[in-house]
Amino acid sequence: MAVDERSRHELYRRLEDVLGPEAATTLIEHLPPVGWADVATRHDLAGLEQRIDLRLDRVYERFNQVDERFNRVDESIEAARADLRATFEHELRAQSSSFGQELRAQTTTMVFGLVGVVLTMAALAFALVRFT
Repeated sequence: MAVDERSRHELYRRLEDVLGPEAATTLIEHLPPVGWADVATRHDLAGLEQRIDLRLDRVYERFNQVDERFNRVDESIEAARADLRATFEHELRAQSSSFGQELRAQTTTMVFGLVGVVLTMAALAFALVRFT
């Protein structure tokens, strides 16, 4: 038999006749608002807890897998940075060496050019003094 509001009310009226209004109200308030089949037992809650624990274990495992993937990505980024840094340093050293050689060659050219200019000016000054 399904328990509905009509049957609960009839039960309350009968209990009120037999036990009195206060006792009938107290007894009716201790009954569930739905049928007993809808009330969860400790066993039901324990089963629910196990299912939730299993789902959470799977969620935690997925998080661990994601963490491992992020760690691998971090490692590959660090490796790429190290390679890039080594390549940059090598190129910088090569450019620095080349720059130093070019600077020495230009300095030598400038010194000889200036010596040539000074000697030319001295020769012109002597020629000017001699012919005047």
